[in-house]
Amino acid sequence: MKKSKYPRLRSKSYKTVGGRVLTYYVYDMRGTGKSDVRLGTDYASAIEQWHKLHNDIPLSIGRLQESIDKWREKILPAYDNAETRKSYEKQLANVEAAFGQMAWHEVTLPVLRTYLDLRTAKIQGNRELSVLSIVWGKARLWGMTALPWPAAGVKDWKNPEQGREFEVTDALFAAIYEQADQVLKDCLDIATSTGMRITDARTVRMPVDGKLRFKAGKTGKWAYFEVAQSPVLTALIERRGNVDCVMLLCTSTGRPVSMGMLRGRYDAARIKAAAKHPKLADDLRAMYLRDSRKRAADLAEDMESASKLLQHSSLKLTENHYRTKPTKLKAVR
Repeated sequence: MKKSKYPRLRSKSYKTVGGRVLTYYVYDMRGTGKSDVRLGTDYASAIEQWHKLHNDIPLSIGRLQESIDKWREKILPAYDNAETRKSYEKQLANVEAAFGQMAWHEVTLPVLRTYLDLRTAKIQGNRELSVLSIVWGKARLWGMTALPWPAAGVKDWKNPEQGREFEVTDALFAAIYEQADQVLKDCLDIATSTGMRITDARTVRMPVDGKLRFKAGKTGKWAYFEVAQSPVLTALIERRGNVDCVMLLCTSTGRPVSMGMLRGRYDAARIKAAAKHPKLADDLRAMYLRDSRKRAADLAEDMESASKLLQHSSLKLTENHYRTKPTKLKAVR
């Protein structure tokens, strides 16, 4: 069998919409568990890159992988919220597999759109390309590319999204609350009275001088509540007693509460509530712990109050994704 002068070098061709046939080169990674490495359309350049790959010379300079690696090392750890870091890391892994070995000029708007078309999880695909755009912006600052983000200034190029419409009614909330243990009840009380995200409700510290201060993990914004103005918070603190724990939310023995502990408790309460209230079962199964924030938005006096409570930058965000309570109008005659 004739040996190839350039083992693993393969050429692939495809036809454009206009009927033109284009050929590009790849380094075949079959048997390694990794994706083929795109070497571009220029034969001479492809041979040069083949040499580096075949002789184990790192091939990341001039490719997106270089910026992905640096962003993961320098920027990702700076995010305070552990859930955000975890989410970004997962999204970055998918982006890396698809775009890591591509040169900057190869990433065009049609390529991004093709990625979204082929992605089975449509909304997650949007999130992944949002992360890629963040990495791209940093790469420009670092001097890795001078090219602008391919979708800059283009409207509606991503998969369409629609805000999840779900109302936490009094009946649904009462059904869950009835089956919750004290730790989960305390968490629900904190989240629905303050509008805090569950992570913030879990980690907020005990009030000082009657003020419950917290820094939103997602936005970094500081805020505080006057405990005396909230019957729910006042009752929770009185019920808590002198438990030795710096966190407002804790077990009866002073143990901090993890997200895993809350998820387990919530899932158990939801199953029991669905069994006891069969007419509400479908809605109960569709209700998440994070929907406590939606209930807080609906309990607010109006849209502006709800937006301020949730620390949103715009009323539109509150209206589209959180407040489900209809606006009360007054007939004019």
